[in-house]
Amino acid sequence: MHDKKYPCELELATVAASEKLGAKLASCLAPGLVIYLQGDLGAGKTTLVRALLYALGHRGAVKSPTYALVEVYVVSRLYLYHFDFYRFVSPEEFLDAGLGEYFRKDSICMVEWPDKATGYVPPADLVLTLRHDEDGTGRVCAPDARSEEGRRCLTKLRSAWNADVS
Repeated sequence: MHDKKYPCELELATVAASEKLGAKLASCLAPGLVIYLQGDLGAGKTTLVRALLYALGHRGAVKSPTYALVEVYVVSRLYLYHFDFYRFVSPEEFLDAGLGEYFRKDSICMVEWPDKATGYVPPADLVLTLRHDEDGTGRVCAPDARSEEGRRCLTKLRSAWNADVS
């Protein structure tokens, strides 16, 4: 269920703009959401998660889970799991690592490189595709809702984003 009704791309000309997007997204989250973060290496996926966590009140380090597969954060009585499947050789590694138990109704799961676990990782409610802009100095985020929960989150995000742009 792609959200073709509201196509939009959010321009992230600076790191500060990416951080602002992470903070805005933090205010839109609801338990149970699965968010895919797609984009090439260096597109800003972990930067976005770091800003989101800081906006939720996390004060410690936020690192890419590339080697650990998952980083666990408990903020504001919320369990947030940040996954990175970049190093998977086969999708079955998702099962071998026992990662399915993290995808619960009381948690938020943010997944980098979900295509590496196709068939095993639960479907996304919201997909955030990040890429370098045309001149290579900034980023662009293309959000896509894939469920009713994702659509609610995206509607709130667009409203919060547009409130600052207006």
